[in-house]
Amino acid sequence: QVQLVESGGGLVHPGGSLKLSCAASGLTLDYSATAWFRQAPGKGREIVSCMSTKDSAPYYVDSVKGRFTNTRDNAKNTVFLQMNSLEPEDTATYYCAVKSGSLATSFCSLAQLWDYWGQGTQVTVSS
Repeated sequence: QVQLVESGGGLVHPGGSLKLSCAASGLTLDYSATAWFRQAPGKGREIVSCMSTKDSAPYYVDSVKGRFTNTRDNAKNTVFLQMNSLEPEDTATYYCAVKSGSLATSFCSLAQLWDYWGQGTQVTVSS
């Protein structure tokens, strides 16, 4: 059984940083595409970043480029999202997603293509 367990969310002031983690079990991330989505209250689920495979360069949505960094630790079967210079507009529930096999980054934003989802972790940016 595949499980994705997220952690690292919280309350932070504007300009602050958080690092989200998503630990996977039941599958090997080496052979999977991974992504981070977010959903703000009253809005749809939005792609934040994705990686097609373990060696591919991450894709980032324009609003987080230069502030967020998506990485993997294959030995720990875990993906991370380092979020710096956080803004109130980043407030949302953040979800990690995994798809067995690769997925072209041009399709990352299509939530229906992802096989497994984490439970979500809340990020609140407020003064």
